[in-house]
Amino acid sequence: MMDWTDRHCRVLHRLITRRTRLYTEMVTTGALLHGDVARHLDFSAEERPLALQLGGSEPADLAHCARLAARWGYDEVNLNCGCPSERVQRGAFGACLMAEPQLVADCVAAMREAVSDTAMPVTVKHRIGIDREESYAFVRDFVGTVAQRGGCEVFIVHARNAWLKGLSPKQNREVPPLRHEFVYRLKADFPHLTLVLNGGVTDDVAIATHLQHVDGVMVGRHAYHDPWAMAAWDQRFLGAGDAAASDTDEVEARYVDCVARLPSVGGAGWLAATRHMMGLRNGQPGARRWRQVWSDARLRQESPHRVMALARAAMRGPALQNEAVTA
Repeated sequence: MMDWTDRHCRVLHRLITRRTRLYTEMVTTGALLHGDVARHLDFSAEERPLALQLGGSEPADLAHCARLAARWGYDEVNLNCGCPSERVQRGAFGACLMAEPQLVADCVAAMREAVSDTAMPVTVKHRIGIDREESYAFVRDFVGTVAQRGGCEVFIVHARNAWLKGLSPKQNREVPPLRHEFVYRLKADFPHLTLVLNGGVTDDVAIATHLQHVDGVMVGRHAYHDPWAMAAWDQRFLGAGDAAASDTDEVEARYVDCVARLPSVGGAGWLAATRHMMGLRNGQPGARRWRQVWSDARLRQESPHRVMALARAAMRGPALQNEAVTA
């Protein structure tokens, strides 16, 4: 979810669901060791519960970054062993780490030791295999090693292989077949561990079905492209008594209030933030016209509240006309 689940995106999602655990974009250890730490780690209190996702393969570096995560107040630190991109592979982390379960165990152990004085869990996100290695034994042994030798207790399993050569990251989310049953078997074989299923989950019926077999479900791009789909999760799956928001109008208005407070409003400031809500009104009459207004660069000098008024008006009538832009 690089360049997707930034701070603005997470604030939007938190307006829709209070209890769903949100994850950051993957942040590399190098970015935290040599870059602007605050830029990568700062977040708003309302984003919690929030997990920091790390990319790296050096135990000492990951331990340092885990301490930073604890210092910043994250609720979880997650080691990414599932990203298949060639750029990540060149850094010797992501999905290629599944070929080195003992190294992953060492990384997790170092991270756990670094935050041992806190309650922050160290978790691992991974695939069910790499390349054409499609035996269940491969992922079973990976989980067993990282759990026993590294002390990891929570595994988030994308139920596809990662093909390290020949497929783009997008193709790696579509071409390797889904094997949800592998994740079910992991839970059966390791009942004391927390197993979270990821991959190919696109509706609440599927979530409910998977929760009969595993401890949790992670939803990625579906939640991003159709954020209002999360509106029922607090009540249906997480025990909340009421919804975070009553309707999409409320979410839009509250998010625009947040966007209007951004110091970079003006120029392209609010465009960068409001791109995350383009799917908010999926299926509603006039949604296409509403999106056209919010993505219209000609309006970038207008206030977000003004643009919201134009967008809602466009939902009720013809597409935004040139004269409306300067009205």
